[in-house]
Amino acid sequence: MENKKIKRVPVRKCLGCMQTFEKKSLIRVVKTPEGEVVIDLVGKQNGRGAYICKDKNCLKKAIKSKRIGANLGIEIPESLYEDLAKELD
Repeated sequence: MENKKIKRVPVRKCLGCMQTFEKKSLIRVVKTPEGEVVIDLVGKQNGRGAYICKDKNCLKKAIKSKRIGANLGIEIPESLYEDLAKELD
């Protein structure tokens, strides 16, 4: 009788559509311990993370509702939203 462990797949909620997805399929925005806000494409950077789908409509919803900034507890610079939009192209 084999005892195989079932590996859990980490899931996170998109701040645009508010649906849950596998962590790997989302883009992570991180507030570093120094207070800087950056896009973390690898998903390993140290700090508080917020996740968004790879969908422009989700990004628009997240910007309009200011959920990313609220989730990270910091004001998000406009340049970061522009970088996220480029990432989705």
